[in-house]
Amino acid sequence: MLFRSLAGRDSITAFTDATLDPAIPVLLRDDPDYVRARGIIDEVESFDAAFFGIAPREAEVTDPQHRVFLELAWECLERAGYAPDRTEHPVGVFAGAGTPAYLQQNVLAHPEAIERVGELQVQLANDKDYIATRVAYKLDLKGPAVNVNTACSTSLVAITQAVDSLRLGRCEMALAGAASVASPARSGYLYQEGSMLSKDGHTRTFDAGAQGTAFNDGAAVVLLKPLSLALADGDQIFALIRGAATNNDGGGKASFTAPSIDGQAAVIMAAHDDAGVDARSISYVEAHGTATPLGDPVEVEGLTRA
Repeated sequence: MLFRSLAGRDSITAFTDATLDPAIPVLLRDDPDYVRARGIIDEVESFDAAFFGIAPREAEVTDPQHRVFLELAWECLERAGYAPDRTEHPVGVFAGAGTPAYLQQNVLAHPEAIERVGELQVQLANDKDYIATRVAYKLDLKGPAVNVNTACSTSLVAITQAVDSLRLGRCEMALAGAASVASPARSGYLYQEGSMLSKDGHTRTFDAGAQGTAFNDGAAVVLLKPLSLALADGDQIFALIRGAATNNDGGGKASFTAPSIDGQAAVIMAAHDDAGVDARSISYVEAHGTATPLGDPVEVEGLTRA
């Protein structure tokens, strides 16, 4: 049950021969170390192009990460009570996406589709550089539109960038988040002993049985606003960000992908200082939790020091 949600659902999909994407090579799918499991977004291929004023031929060459993020940005503003294309004040967009695998695996295999819309349009529809500006364009948002790409920390760094922009008065509201969708979606990965990847597709964070992490599809967007303005406007408030911090481990760690105790402790303490929060007052921590033999102990030690 360690990998189950509060609702008791296992959100990882295990693929059979029939449900695994046919593009997966036979030699790979038959390899005993190929993990046929992934968390996926249902109906990720579905997209109401006409709703956003996008031509069908343009939509079919657009990265699903861009499409999903655009949909969520609209829904996020709408749920907050704001007409996405009629916002009176500057709204920023801080967004990121994963590697444009859809371009590599799908679009490039169909030169006729590229020819129909043109190479420039294909680039605009897939490159990471355009996910935030696409949302700003389609939803008529006039605050900063900044693409943020910091690997696994992209969505949280996007939030810290949005917080900074709001504090500096560069926008009055901000959308922040990220999207990650693999291509093909119904695929797994090759397990290798000693790597960061889980042997069975599940992530058992801070557990004695932890054996690695799993990379899954997902997307999320939040709408941020200064507390004083949110209270004045009668907005529904789900959470308050009191402070934020970012840093880097530099070269003082075992390898490029390894975490650092000193770096983790330093950024946590910097966030405490920014928020004016005493560590003793904290009763709940949401952690990164890689579930790797190296990552989890480093994270616990970093939190302990902080």
